[in-house]
Amino acid sequence: SIEGAIRCIQKSLKIIGYSLIDLKSLNNFSPQKTDLKTTLETAIKMGEAYINEKNIEICKELENNITVELDENKFLACIVNIIKNAIEAIEITGKISVRSSIDDNGKAQVIISNTGKPISIDKQKEIFEEGFTTKPTGSGLGLHICKTNLELQNAKLQLDKSDEYSTEFKISIPICN
Repeated sequence: SIEGAIRCIQKSLKIIGYSLIDLKSLNNFSPQKTDLKTTLETAIKMGEAYINEKNIEICKELENNITVELDENKFLACIVNIIKNAIEAIEITGKISVRSSIDDNGKAQVIISNTGKPISIDKQKEIFEEGFTTKPTGSGLGLHICKTNLELQNAKLQLDKSDEYSTEFKISIPICN
């Protein structure tokens, strides 16, 4: 049946997601110069696979001509994980925004925000800790691995805000000259 096929696909996506988390933790770091806009567009397309039956709009405002040096696969896994978390935070209808720009310090900045359920203030301090999860089936590794992998690339991941209007993660990455 169609419902059975959909359940099978959804289960497969979960398995693939967990496999990506396992792969992200391997020590196979391979940085290279990369166009940030192209990489983010790829990550957004990959993240859209998790939307399923929800009514979620993913908006993007991506600046052209930002070259960064990073491990593209590890970076993609991090962005997809943050988008997947955003999708899960949105119950049925909402919006995810992915923006890139150059900040006042000359670093590339990626901001991923969503209109889903906010992260409680007491949990905001713990979300990057290994093993911490708010999900019944979560491993508590996703954001921890993202933060660690980004730090290996001289990038910084932080939660900028989470309130009743939006939750916003920011990644700062050195630009290649």
